[in-house]
Amino acid sequence: MKKNSIIGAGLITLAATFALTGCNKSAPEEKTNTQATEIPSGGLKIAYVEIDTLMSQYNFCKDYTLLMNKKGENIRATLAGKERALQAKAAELQKKYETNQFTTKEQVEQAQMTLAKQQQDLQALNDRLMNDFAAEQAKYNTEMRDSIQAFLKEYNKSKKFDYIISKAGDNILAANAKYDITKDVVNGLNKRYKQNPEMAEKISGKSKE
Repeated sequence: MKKNSIIGAGLITLAATFALTGCNKSAPEEKTNTQATEIPSGGLKIAYVEIDTLMSQYNFCKDYTLLMNKKGENIRATLAGKERALQAKAAELQKKYETNQFTTKEQVEQAQMTLAKQQQDLQALNDRLMNDFAAEQAKYNTEMRDSIQAFLKEYNKSKKFDYIISKAGDNILAANAKYDITKDVVNGLNKRYKQNPEMAEKISGKSKE
């Protein structure tokens, strides 16, 4: 039987879901007009956000991580229980076959067909649960990204940075700490964040899902 793939799929790595600078966009064509690329005499005003810190301290991220861990554990438990039951059924049929409890060839074939159908149903359940899990991940990833970008747009009205970039791992090799606005961003995001009833219900385990 094909092994369930829920563990292999894993939970989302939150830090990898955000590119606050839109760095996934294709690079613009090289311009021949040098005036268009000149840096103003005052220099660029740049700030950065530590993504690991943001993900660990933003309350939406905390709720989201808790929710998806809970959902993942429920999926694993459901599939593991059904697989154990199917394995027990297969062992029972094998023992019945070895002890000649089937009286006709048709009975053997029917037992094999029934077991194969149960295996197919389990794989279909696995696929459905995985798709649901991925869809919920995508939903909350979008909500989280939108909330961060909306806050930064408002935040930057007064700060007027030319760029606000994300710092995750060693994607930036060196940075002056005076340009780190992570604390401001986390505090601002948490001040704006209100846990919605749907999230609270799912985390508490009272959801009917």
